[in-house]
Amino acid sequence: MSGKPNQIHYLKDYQPPSFLVETIHLHFKLDPDTTEVHSRLFFTRNPNVAVAPPHLRLDGRNLELCSVVLNANPLRPDQYQQDEEGLTIFSIPDHGTLETTTRIHPRQNTSLEGLFCSGEILCTQCEPEGLRKITFFLDRPDVMSRYQVTLEAKEGRYNTLLSNGNLEHSTVTQAGTRITTWRDPFKKPSYLFALVAGNLHRSEDRFTTCTGREIALHLYVEPENHDKCQHALMALKKSMAWDERRFGREYDLDLYMIVAVNDFNMGAMENKGLNLFNAKYVLALPETATDIDYQQIESVIAHEYFHNWTGNRVTCRDWFQLSLKEGLTVYRDQEFSAQEVTTTAIQRIDAVRLLRSNQFPEDAGPTAHPVQPDSYMEINNFYTMTVYNKGAEVVRMLATLLGPEGFRRGMDLYFERHDGQAVTVEDFLRAMADANGRDLTQFSLWYRQAGTPVVEVVSAYDAAAQTFSLTLTQHCPPSPGQKTKAPFHIPVMLGLLDRQGNELPLHVVPDSKEAPAIRLLELVERQQTFQLFRVPSPPVFSVFRNFSAPIRLKTSLSEEELAFLWCHDTDGFNRWEGGQALATQMLLRGVGLWQEGETWEIDPLFVQAFRKILTDPAIPPMEKAMLLTLPDERYLLDQMDEGEPEGIFMVRRQCRRHLAQQLIEEWSDTYHRLRAGQTSYDYHPEAVGQRALKNLSLDYLLTGDCQRFAPLAVTHYEQSHNMTDRLAPMVRLVYEDHETATGILDDFQRRWYHDPLVMDKWFAFQAMSPAETTLARVRHLMEHPLFSIKNPNKVRSLIGAFCHGNPVRFHAVSGEGYLFLADRIAELNTINPQVAARLLTALVPWRRFEPHRRQQMRQALATIANLPDLARDLYELVQKSMREQ
Repeated sequence: MSGKPNQIHYLKDYQPPSFLVETIHLHFKLDPDTTEVHSRLFFTRNPNVAVAPPHLRLDGRNLELCSVVLNANPLRPDQYQQDEEGLTIFSIPDHGTLETTTRIHPRQNTSLEGLFCSGEILCTQCEPEGLRKITFFLDRPDVMSRYQVTLEAKEGRYNTLLSNGNLEHSTVTQAGTRITTWRDPFKKPSYLFALVAGNLHRSEDRFTTCTGREIALHLYVEPENHDKCQHALMALKKSMAWDERRFGREYDLDLYMIVAVNDFNMGAMENKGLNLFNAKYVLALPETATDIDYQQIESVIAHEYFHNWTGNRVTCRDWFQLSLKEGLTVYRDQEFSAQEVTTTAIQRIDAVRLLRSNQFPEDAGPTAHPVQPDSYMEINNFYTMTVYNKGAEVVRMLATLLGPEGFRRGMDLYFERHDGQAVTVEDFLRAMADANGRDLTQFSLWYRQAGTPVVEVVSAYDAAAQTFSLTLTQHCPPSPGQKTKAPFHIPVMLGLLDRQGNELPLHVVPDSKEAPAIRLLELVERQQTFQLFRVPSPPVFSVFRNFSAPIRLKTSLSEEELAFLWCHDTDGFNRWEGGQALATQMLLRGVGLWQEGETWEIDPLFVQAFRKILTDPAIPPMEKAMLLTLPDERYLLDQMDEGEPEGIFMVRRQCRRHLAQQLIEEWSDTYHRLRAGQTSYDYHPEAVGQRALKNLSLDYLLTGDCQRFAPLAVTHYEQSHNMTDRLAPMVRLVYEDHETATGILDDFQRRWYHDPLVMDKWFAFQAMSPAETTLARVRHLMEHPLFSIKNPNKVRSLIGAFCHGNPVRFHAVSGEGYLFLADRIAELNTINPQVAARLLTALVPWRRFEPHRRQQMRQALATIANLPDLARDLYELVQKSMREQ
């Protein structure tokens, strides 16, 4: 176990820094083997700290200290002390200049935190605590400083030297040394520092802001990727324009830079003016990127750009406030995607599917934590779905309660009050409350209480009085450290439909003349009854429209009513939700029968509704494809008290085959009609939807009769000129283990062997095959020349895809999947603990499985717990996972 395994940080113990750093000058002599870093800090005592220690404590890890100079005087060894976690300067004055010179070794840094090598590129990752691996500093987000950075390297090694802010000076000396100096005029926390050095191609564009300022846009990639930049630049310009329109936020520097690298722990990083991106979220051509890739690029580009205000200009006081920047910014990028990339309903469905399959299990497990955690051991472990995606849902609920104008007033006040500050969740909520005259005390529980509330809805209709009532009851199960929960403030969007599918006016008082068809109800008690008047006949209620709150919903709706909503609901999300709820009930019923050894047949009601949707010409293709997609295996597992992955897989596969065979002509007609209508690649919502429905149709054809339709799939593969269409038949042929799959896999590899991102797809869909030989294939692919355990993208595409994306094979009853993961985590423990910890989450919900698997998963966790020198990231997760409940 590295570091201090038992050192837990608590929100209640927060203390402001004793010293502030007004300005920092950094000078780098860059070399991949040994880089020298000279730092000059202009420090002062914090005037807001009444009693400050006589010494200055700086964070620093894995640094070779060469010299320490205080106010131009070199310090003797007895005037400072270095340990594994930092540097202490004794008898420090109230203000002055501290200079340190250190050496670091980027090529040896496989953790990809601090300064590291991505191939031949030198780059940084400083969030959350990476600057301490570069130089000694007060490495905490509430110390905001102005940075001046000088980069120096041999001219032949790097043609591009970048850092934050604006370029002040660039030259090549007579001795052949390239030197550039960058100055960022805005104060920022240490986690936003960045540098890049490499031989890179630059694509350029420009953006004119709402006040007429010209912003230079520079996108840097490795030379072989120079033709894959235009979509990312377009997405950046769309994001900048949207943020001006929606939130009135204008970009503040003269230059905005993005750099794409292949080795990166995260998706991207919002460093001020110099964003670093995992290359998969930048590079795109129709031949190499799918429609989903195109959409994700727009979303992630937007997310990182939006951080310029929600994260950079206004940042977090401490890491307990992480959702203040991440949850808020995820909400902003989701709103952007709903308006600029796809549709509101489709974006909402995508967001909720991700939340339910990943965050809901997190909220129900041993690592459950509030959106604003109250403690942590390793902050890297709190870059979670709860902080990001549930945090976004909390912001969305706030926007629902306040309305568009009220939410904008709150955002404007938040920026006005806190520009240039490091603040808290409470500051954000106070701005929202003050701007709208609302008391948000109860609402703030969403930030402080862990767990997913369960809301039960029971309806009653009085024909004589023509009234309709809904009784809503909320409760939230216990979670670690929180056995009892106070009631949440839950926004409930409601609609009523008559039996023809028409929306009914919602009268909340008997004598109202007009009433809206959608109403916002506010559930604030453990149980509340809401009554509606002038309801002429028994309606079908559509509750929590657009998923107005992140809750688990239980209703009194019958299966016939769910099928009705699936076919008729006017709310796009709830229409999808009706089908998901109906399918979930049916499939879980089938799993129960499978466990008892009994036969199960698909409900004719489900098939009838499914056919109606498939053949309805009025439904747009993308919405139709969503409506016809069954709940995934991970979501279904989360609905069971004792998960049975094999049973879920078998019943879900049986359902898909039945739907394929019963509707074979409808699928064939849909496929051929859409294929005939698409002759070239266009990226816009309608064309994306047509490809999605066309490829879903082909997928069902192959599921129903693979031998019959395999020639069609091979032709589809060979004649496709875009990656979306090329992947679709190949994936299904691999999943069905058809004889043509091997030839197509070999052909795909020959075509794209030299494109790392495309080959990541090749690794991933093989790892997610339900074939019984998949784990053996994964082990074999780990020996492939393109696979590297040190590259996070490769680890995610092969090992991560198997452990997180293939429940039936990872959870094989033999337990070999768990042993495989334990071995990989042991291997990654000393290479990249952050990536290892992400993989480990596949074992965390071990209590949710049937007894045999439960024991095997726990044994795998115990094996990991006994590893020598277990990294803090892993220690914390294992400890929490195995503790008594």
